[in-house]
Amino acid sequence: MYSRFTAFQTVEMAVSEQPIPIQHYLRQPQRVVSALAASSQIETLGDELFRLKMRPLNFMMLTMQPIVDLHVWSECDGTVHVQSTGCEIRGIDYIDQRFKLSLVGRLQPHQSNGATILRGRVNLEVQVDVPPPITFTPKPILEATTNGLLKSVLLTVKQRLMHHLLADYTAWAISTSADPAVPASILPTNSPLA
Repeated sequence: MYSRFTAFQTVEMAVSEQPIPIQHYLRQPQRVVSALAASSQIETLGDELFRLKMRPLNFMMLTMQPIVDLHVWSECDGTVHVQSTGCEIRGIDYIDQRFKLSLVGRLQPHQSNGATILRGRVNLEVQVDVPPPITFTPKPILEATTNGLLKSVLLTVKQRLMHHLLADYTAWAISTSADPAVPASILPTNSPLA
């Protein structure tokens, strides 16, 4: 029995002003991905390709570990796009062979009254052929449990992103602006280094 489950999460963060605008930081996919998960969970596959090894999840007596391949790229205005390109479920071969995951997200800087706000949204959809023992679970309970699990995964990623991305951006902007090798073209015109 194939079932489809969905979840989404939005984020809005005020960015404190730094010597270098956040748009320059957001053009570095590796830094953005590092804000999503611990470095032990991320493997770089290419310039804009990454493998995210999520922590094992417990779901209705089953333990599984999703491994998601992500394409992460940015536009010149700093808008970051994330799209899944593949997925593997470790721990349960039956589900791995009957599982599809689609993740699409965007994080974009906006100017509002002289301040920068990051706004984003991620949509997650899972299609899975539910294994026989779980097929006996009433559909409303199965949907509520699965959608709740997906929402909790996205919420965890959102909380980590909100904390780590802004902290890393601040540290990067300060160290980069103090580096004499940084081209003046990326520094604001009111910077003493410009």
